Amino acid sequence: MTTPTGGSSPDDYWRRPPDGGDGLPDRSASPPATPGTPPGGYAGPPPNVPPPTGWRPPVHVQPGPPRHLPPQDMAALDAAEQRAGRLTYSIGAVAGVVLVIVVCLLCSRILF
Repeated sequence: MTTPTGGSSPDDYWRRPPDGGDGLPDRSASPPATPGTPPGGYAGPPPNVPPPTGWRPPVHVQPGPPRHLPPQDMAALDAAEQRAGRLTYSIGAVAGVVLVIVVCLLCSRILF
């Protein structure tokens, strides 16, 4: 946006031109439309040409057969899961006891 300069008022920028026109640019100088072109000047996207047959490169590398997973020891997996659960509950119990002690100490400071 430009600011008016000189002795004019700030509203002069927003006034209509003195000839009474609407202030829009003259669009009559646009080039004539070609036959088959809509009046907006856009003829649409170019025509779609399908690719030739066999346009993809040949595939030479074939993957190997899938490998077999080792057998799982379900009893050992269950035992490890139980040990992990006991460890988690133990750590949670210790943290809970520490928090209860801290809350009791804070409450005793407030009361006494």
